[in-house]
Amino acid sequence: MPERIVLLVTSPRLPAGLLTAQAWDLVRAAPVYAAADSPQADALRTAGVEVKLIGGDPATVAGTLLAVPDPATVWLAGPDGDADIARQVGMRLAREPGTAELELVYGSWDPPGARLLDVVAVMDRLRSPGGCPWDAEQTHQSLARYLLEEAYEAYDELVRDDLTAFREELGDVLLQVAFHSRMAEELPEEERWTIDDVAGDLVEKLVRRHPHVFAGESVDGIEHMMANWEEIKKAEKSRQSAMDGVALSQPALALATKLLSRASRAQVAVPVPAASPNPAADESTLGQALLAVVADAVAAGLDAEGALRQAALRYADQVRNLENPEKRPE
Repeated sequence: MPERIVLLVTSPRLPAGLLTAQAWDLVRAAPVYAAADSPQADALRTAGVEVKLIGGDPATVAGTLLAVPDPATVWLAGPDGDADIARQVGMRLAREPGTAELELVYGSWDPPGARLLDVVAVMDRLRSPGGCPWDAEQTHQSLARYLLEEAYEAYDELVRDDLTAFREELGDVLLQVAFHSRMAEELPEEERWTIDDVAGDLVEKLVRRHPHVFAGESVDGIEHMMANWEEIKKAEKSRQSAMDGVALSQPALALATKLLSRASRAQVAVPVPAASPNPAADESTLGQALLAVVADAVAAGLDAEGALRQAALRYADQVRNLENPEKRPE
């Protein structure tokens, strides 16, 4: 029985053979064993390390490792960490205390963002032949409404300050990005793009729009930074107007707020119509009155969309209380 059995765990999301210096020292100094389907085994063999393959259930593998005569033995754990094998070895050693030690060594670990690779893999499985029939028949157009729905649901949880639920809803937003990107892989070659293209475009945009971080430029406060941001965007998009590039499908109050903010930053002083004393006379008069209210909110640094939402929710609560007087709080 060896004096030391090392369970070498590696990240399945990194290329095989990408190991720490400690891990390389281990596999070069002790006999190395692995399952027949171990991706690490081929990588180590390519690097000149002898790897012996063991088949069978966890108990059989544990028995083989414990029978190795060398002082130390290394087991290359599979993608799931081989917890069952570690448990079998641990149980055998517990029955024979003092005979050997079981050591867990991480040869590599997931970098931040590594689980995004799992999102891509799962989405590919769902969309591919033999996957989910519903996912397979979707198009960019059929999924369009979910972009808004999922964003609104995430917004609701953020407003409620339920960060656990917010985290879950952000996952649904991420699903939309992954889903559309996977479908784009099926476009004709000249139109095709992938989630890596989406991420690459984002990285380039962030770097380009933050020269004060990545290019050594200096800024004199937040206002200067935001002005630079708008100028960079204008140059990127070849925009001729401060009004270009505003999402026109957003809710009307949010749209008005965005347009007024853009005009203010561009220092374009267009007078806002004065509110009529009778704003409900017709839609044009009502629109002018609402725009005037939004302009006042922007000038005061208030969120007109959020304010109306909260007022509407309070109104809904009042309706519920009148509908069910017996359920009113004491």
